[in-house]
Amino acid sequence: MARAFLIVMDSVGCGGAPDAAAFGDEGSNTLGHIAAACAAGRANVGRSGPLRLPVLDGLGLSAAVRLASGADMAGVSAPTGRWGAATEVSKGKDTPSGHWELAGVPVPWEWTYFPDTIPAFPDDLVALVCKLAGTDGILGNCHASGVPIIAEHCEDHLRTGWPICYTSADSVFQIAAHEEAFGLDRLLKLCADLAPHLHAMKVGRVIARPFTGTCGNFKRTPNRHDYAISPPAPTLLDWVAGAGRATHAIGKIGDIFSMRGIGTLHKGKSDADLFDHLDRLGSEATDGSLTFANFVEFDTLFGHPRDVAGYARALEWFDGRVGAFLSRLRAGDLVIFTADHGNDPTWRGTEHTRERVPVLCAGIGSGSMGHIAFVDVAASVAAHLGVPSQGPGRSLL
Repeated sequence: MARAFLIVMDSVGCGGAPDAAAFGDEGSNTLGHIAAACAAGRANVGRSGPLRLPVLDGLGLSAAVRLASGADMAGVSAPTGRWGAATEVSKGKDTPSGHWELAGVPVPWEWTYFPDTIPAFPDDLVALVCKLAGTDGILGNCHASGVPIIAEHCEDHLRTGWPICYTSADSVFQIAAHEEAFGLDRLLKLCADLAPHLHAMKVGRVIARPFTGTCGNFKRTPNRHDYAISPPAPTLLDWVAGAGRATHAIGKIGDIFSMRGIGTLHKGKSDADLFDHLDRLGSEATDGSLTFANFVEFDTLFGHPRDVAGYARALEWFDGRVGAFLSRLRAGDLVIFTADHGNDPTWRGTEHTRERVPVLCAGIGSGSMGHIAFVDVAASVAAHLGVPSQGPGRSLL
C-alpha cells in the first residue's frame, strides 16, 4: 500500500498571487528575488554564487516559479517530477490559512487583525492578560518583530515581570517572556488560558515566545508553542486517521491543526532535527500512512529578519538533504513539496507576503500540472492513499 509525505517549506513562495495588491504585496516573490540576489552576488554571506537547488529544480522548482510569476531562476529546463503552482483563496497570508487549505479546508471566515497603532490591543484584552498573568500591566502592545521587541523591553520585563505582548500583520497575539525569570510553565499556561477568548474573536493564534539569557545576550528557545484555533471542518489528517491509517506530524503541524487527526507527533529543536525525523519515517513509516511536515526556519530565521543570504543557505541545505530522503522512498510512494505563503526577504517590512506556492511531486511521473488550487493538494494525497476526500479540491493524479 502506498505512503504519502506532504512537506511544507514554510514561506517558500514563488510570487504571482493574483490578489497580491490587496495585501500590499504586488511584485513580491520569495524564490525569484532570492535567486536574483544570489545571481547578482548580493547573497554571498556564508555561501557564494547563483542559488543552487539541483534536486528541487529536478522536480520542477524553477519551472513552477516561471509559471507562477514569470521569474526566471535559470533552473532545470526539463524536470523529472510533476510540478505546478498553487493559488490560495483564504483571505489571509498566515500559517493556519495556508496549511488548512493545503489540507482541504479553506478558511470560511474573516480573521481578526489588530491595528498597527500604539496601543494595538483593546483595554479589555489587556485587562484580561494582566488578570491571567497576575501582573499590573503588559509591555509592547504594538506591531513588532520578535527579536527587536524583546531587545527593547527585556530590562523592563526582568524588572517588572510584565509579559511582552505584540502582534503582526497576521491574526496573532504573541507573548514573550523569560523562561527562568517569568517561568516557562507560567508563560504556557497564560497563553493556553488566553487562547479561548482570542479564538472566539477569530484571532488565529496565541503564541508563547520564551527566551533565556541576559538582556544584552538573550536567545529565543525551541519551547515556542502555538495555540491555534481549530480547523472549521475535518482536514486531510482527519480523513486519513478516520480511515484507520497512521498519521505522523513533524514540527509545527501538531500546533497548527490542534492535534486533530494526528497519531504521532515528532518535534525537534531545529529544522535539522525535523529532517532527521523525516529521514527516519522515510524508512519506517507504515504502508498507507501520511507524514505531514513543516520546516519553519525559512520563515522564522530568515524571512522575517529579511536575511537573503541566510534564506539562500537554508534552501541549499534543504536541497542537499532532499536527495537522500528521496532515495529512501518505496515504489508507489508520493512526496509533495510545497509552501503555505511567501516571506520575501527582499520585501519591505518584516511580514509574510501574499504569493502563489510551488507544488513539486515525486513518485507520480513528470510534467506540468499548471495552475492549481491549494485544496487540490489534499485531494491528490487522499486519492493516492485511497481515502475519500471530504474537501472541495480535485485530484491531480
